[in-house]
Amino acid sequence: MILAIDIGGTKTLVASVDKDGRILDEKRFSTPKNYKEFLTTLAATIKLTKNNYSSAVVAAPGKVIRPVGDVEAFGNLNWKNVKLARDVQKLTKCSVTVENDANLAGLSEAHSLDLMPHRVLYITISTGIGTGIITNGVIDPDFADSEGGMMLFEHNNKLISWEDFASGKAIVKKYGQKASEINDPRIWNEIAEWFAVGIVNLTSVLDPDVIIIGGGVGTHFKKFEQPLKKYVEKLTPSVVSIVPIFEAKQPEQAVINGCAIYAKQHHE
Repeated sequence: MILAIDIGGTKTLVASVDKDGRILDEKRFSTPKNYKEFLTTLAATIKLTKNNYSSAVVAAPGKVIRPVGDVEAFGNLNWKNVKLARDVQKLTKCSVTVENDANLAGLSEAHSLDLMPHRVLYITISTGIGTGIITNGVIDPDFADSEGGMMLFEHNNKLISWEDFASGKAIVKKYGQKASEINDPRIWNEIAEWFAVGIVNLTSVLDPDVIIIGGGVGTHFKKFEQPLKKYVEKLTPSVVSIVPIFEAKQPEQAVINGCAIYAKQHHE
């Protein structure tokens, strides 16, 4: 039995996964702001599953120090330099691996494709923007710490990161509405152009075969799909290939599924 833990800025999901990658049960709790409180709540949640685990994979929204499994910094949590793998191992008594959540979501979505491309670029657009690069079906170690959302652009005469003007948080700041509340095509047309700027830059450097859009904002893909593809085609230089862009198939389960796939690749 594999334990999968998806730590989010607002909620944490804990799931038991069998050797075939099937999710047998899952529990969730609000992520405490304090790390020690988080460990206490996690321990209680793991006990509720009443399972013995052969291995565990923890998805962390931040910079992972491999292979020890420490996390130097978290994106939306004020935790610094935590020994996450060691602490979870004390609770589970099994081998523990920590990986970036965007990488794991990308791993899941890459494996959901009918044919595995050489390179998949996964972009999660939620509160912030994260990226995962999957090459030949595994998380590419050369890009495991990539942070596409941190690319700098000139926007409104200021040099700011991509996620500062194109993330879910940026959308709320500009329009006073969450992505789920926006139905105006004119607004989505503007947002799509912001997405396209970053996508074209990533494509120019990484040369992916496929791009998959996930995350909370990504669940509204149908609302911005057409203007996004229009702007990508318009902005892409002639020497750069225009690649297919798809919606994530399981945006809510992608990280947990990625944990299961990662465990099979590395632990079994």
